[in-house]
Amino acid sequence: MDTEFLRKMAALVTPFTPCFGGGGFPRSKMAAVHLVSALRRRAICRWAAAGDRAQAQECGQNARHVRQTFLRYFRDKQRHREVRSAPVIPRGDPSLLLVNAGMNQFKPILLGTVDPRSPMAQYQRVVNSQKCVRAGGKHNDLEDVGRDLYHHTFFEMLGNWSFGDYFKEEACRMAWELLTEVYGIPQDRLYVTFFGGDPALGLTADEETKEIWLSIGVHPHRLLPFGLAHNFWEMGEMGPCGPCTEIHYDHGVGEGAAAQVNTGNPQLVEIWNLVFMQYSREADGSLQSLPQHSVDTGMGLERLVAVLQGKESNYDTDLFTPILDAIHRGTKAPPYRGLVGDMDPDMVDRAYRVLADHIRALTVCIADGLYPGMTGAALVLRRILRRAVRFSAEVLRAPSGFLAGLVPTVVEILGDAYPELKQDPCQIMDTINENEAAFLSSLHRGRRIIDRTLQKMDNSQSFPVDVAWSLHRNLGFPLDLISLMLEEKAVNVDTEALRQLAKEEAERLRPPPQSELQQGRVLGIQDINELQRTGVLRTDDSAKHIYTLEDGKYVFSPCQATVVALYEGNSLVKEVRRSQTCGVILDRTNFYSEQGGQTHDLGYFIREGHQDVLLPVVNVQAAGGFVIHTISVPESLHVGDRLNLFVNEGHRLACMVKHTATHLLNYALRCVLGDETEQRGSHITADRLRFDYSIKTPVTGQQLETVEQIVRDVICRDESVYTAEVPLNQVNCIKGLRSIDEVYPDPVRVVSVGLPVNQLLHSNNKQHTSVELCCGTHLLRTGMIQDLVIVSERQLGKGISRILAVTGEDAKEARHVGRVLAEEVDSLTVRLNNGMKSLVDSQRLSKEIGQLTDVVDGAVILHRDRRQLQERLRALHRTVNTAIRKLESREAAEKIQHFLANRLDQALIVDVFPVQSISILMKMVNKVSEKMPHSSVMLLSQLDSGKILCACQVPKDSVSSLSASDWALAVCGQMGGNAGGSKVVAKGMGSSSNLEEIVKLAIEYARNKM
Repeated sequence: MDTEFLRKMAALVTPFTPCFGGGGFPRSKMAAVHLVSALRRRAICRWAAAGDRAQAQECGQNARHVRQTFLRYFRDKQRHREVRSAPVIPRGDPSLLLVNAGMNQFKPILLGTVDPRSPMAQYQRVVNSQKCVRAGGKHNDLEDVGRDLYHHTFFEMLGNWSFGDYFKEEACRMAWELLTEVYGIPQDRLYVTFFGGDPALGLTADEETKEIWLSIGVHPHRLLPFGLAHNFWEMGEMGPCGPCTEIHYDHGVGEGAAAQVNTGNPQLVEIWNLVFMQYSREADGSLQSLPQHSVDTGMGLERLVAVLQGKESNYDTDLFTPILDAIHRGTKAPPYRGLVGDMDPDMVDRAYRVLADHIRALTVCIADGLYPGMTGAALVLRRILRRAVRFSAEVLRAPSGFLAGLVPTVVEILGDAYPELKQDPCQIMDTINENEAAFLSSLHRGRRIIDRTLQKMDNSQSFPVDVAWSLHRNLGFPLDLISLMLEEKAVNVDTEALRQLAKEEAERLRPPPQSELQQGRVLGIQDINELQRTGVLRTDDSAKHIYTLEDGKYVFSPCQATVVALYEGNSLVKEVRRSQTCGVILDRTNFYSEQGGQTHDLGYFIREGHQDVLLPVVNVQAAGGFVIHTISVPESLHVGDRLNLFVNEGHRLACMVKHTATHLLNYALRCVLGDETEQRGSHITADRLRFDYSIKTPVTGQQLETVEQIVRDVICRDESVYTAEVPLNQVNCIKGLRSIDEVYPDPVRVVSVGLPVNQLLHSNNKQHTSVELCCGTHLLRTGMIQDLVIVSERQLGKGISRILAVTGEDAKEARHVGRVLAEEVDSLTVRLNNGMKSLVDSQRLSKEIGQLTDVVDGAVILHRDRRQLQERLRALHRTVNTAIRKLESREAAEKIQHFLANRLDQALIVDVFPVQSISILMKMVNKVSEKMPHSSVMLLSQLDSGKILCACQVPKDSVSSLSASDWALAVCGQMGGNAGGSKVVAKGMGSSSNLEEIVKLAIEYARNKM
């Protein structure tokens, strides 16, 4: 074989490096054959991507067909229920930033917490294609995207599940049949791994799975055991887990491939993981067998399509090539060649991959209602967008707005599988364009900061960590972007120190942990299984909705119940002794458990026969149909005890008021902003309500006033609130129904204001009223809300806004406080208009304006009042600050005139002036330097508090080595303080009881440098 020909081919195909020896030649004839074959396939596919798309079929099946074949196989042949993809925003799962696996939406089934009345509780065999994002939290591929040919932030996970139906044998046989017979993948390209056991944990090898694969026909040499790291899957530190078996595909390693499985060779890729959920990891680390075994499988569509289209890189498949072509057309950059590492010195191909991947993630996330922001998942999306913008603008030199122009291509590729992408692509593009414009401005500022910092550095210095962190924290630069920008300038930065700062920042922002009493006892899967095994029936909580309105007062029906289970810590017990906190499950309850955005009830129990002993209820949670109450036990409590249940009526009624008001607020927002306004979340407590909703443009103050007025009109009409339980398959008959992306029970509770639910079910016309699916507790008439005022409205990110509102007496109080604060602002205005007689008076007024501003910012007042007062206070601050600057300049001029009268034109001046402001001291230094331009000047001032102010200036054309910033830092550092500035001017502060010594130090330092 021509060695020169092989050498040229080797230079073109970097993914094949494992086939080569140290000299760059194939290790064997077999490796060379695989290389030539791969090159031929790659060349054909390149030609197809660049030319006629119809020819792409020669490289395999298109992605749309591959996805549909998977779904159809399990749906039609294997009797699975097809379930649509969940949004990438996790549904009620605070443990996740973004959905990162197909099983996320089925966690309630696996954890045993699913509502037994919901359709999900009936799932046995399920198949779907799930949108996934791995760019934050435990699974974070963001910084790797673009560096190689296979990492992605967004990907599609094909999966099939069995919940208590089939198990290992059926799962393996289905997978093998689909891959080898339906898709036609050669068996000699596949390798299978299984769990080889872990003696330290007492886990034996999964011989059952091994024997199943052998019986299917997998050759023993292709069946490989691996340990915990590769073949034992766990949902988290606790919860369902089990052994897994993985199917790997050989892209061309050939001979010796078995030894390279799970070694990181990009030519040997895992394409399907079959997880057998048969254990539960307990808090103590032990494993307990699950009573119901489940199967959870996941196969990345991108990898499967690459296999079926004969590509070594996912980016060469038709999931990406239309995007790469669009990038080439729009940027006029060189064509994409699939190069990585040193073969791609200008990072052009890396930029292609970054844009192709990131635009998919951005399009999908924004379509699901996630927008770039400053916290959580929104911050992750912001970093994805900024990384894409940077590669687009600086590497590919694409014009502004180009990135958003790729959205239609993504919609064309993925829109049929995920129709939500087609709903409003213009909104997606607008969001990207607005965020791109903001970041390009920040990028320009950041580059100036980097350039200025580098000019001050010695060649040997590392880039200052504090400056790099400021770019990240204040301008939103991703840490990898900062490193990349400095790498281009051949400058190092302490990346470990930056990571430590990021870690500390995350810790600081993490909310304080709740006490066990605040959190309440939560039921896990083992708890639920144990309750079911011991014959404990699910809790009847229908009494939470039983109350009446009599003579204007709400009457809550009494409830008696029997203790059916007790938890002390994590243990199910028969008795709990006095002075302990425990979890109580009753046969029935009238307490509302936290769900649907509404907080849980409070109250107390009284044990029959012990009327003088109260058992306070501090938390109520529900899981798997059981309601568990966290209570304090002053005396002992036993299973079988009879209890009288008393809900805190004031707390419950306040929650009912807020919940009904939330529905009216939702209705009013849609009336004012349009039907496309969607609820994005809510939280109802006894004190106030919070409501998150989607917006296209910022809401105006006038629109918010209109929203408030619509709500107050419904309140004034004292309309009836109707509720009814309706079969889930009938609720779509209700025109104008408001529902959000949740899993609802069947039948589902419908809440309507002003019109009976039965009338809505039989009406063909859309009714102009509030109607929603809701499990919460509500008023029976709207009049008891009394009033509603919006006290805060702010954007959480592009397209999402949050309203805080109060009702009733709290609304009345908010109006009153607003009037009082307006009078305070009027008083300050009068004082300012009367004129400031002295600098002290001006500074005192400035301080009072600042204090009142803080009060206004934090006060519970009408949102429009707050805006008006803040604008007035800002104007007052500007005016008084202007007056202060004029008075300071006048005072400085007066003081310096006397100072200069007794001075000769000295080269060094260090002196003390009794002023109370660093700005006055700095002005005095400036005045001295104007009169004595060849002098180096430092002035100090000791405050009553003991602190010493320091300001200095040196001649601009000075030939000495004296730097103002170094001088101030040396003096202030000696006083335990700090200073900053430039070579010419600087200022700082410190503390010392010996001002005379500080003056001597300043003179001595300056003379040594002059």
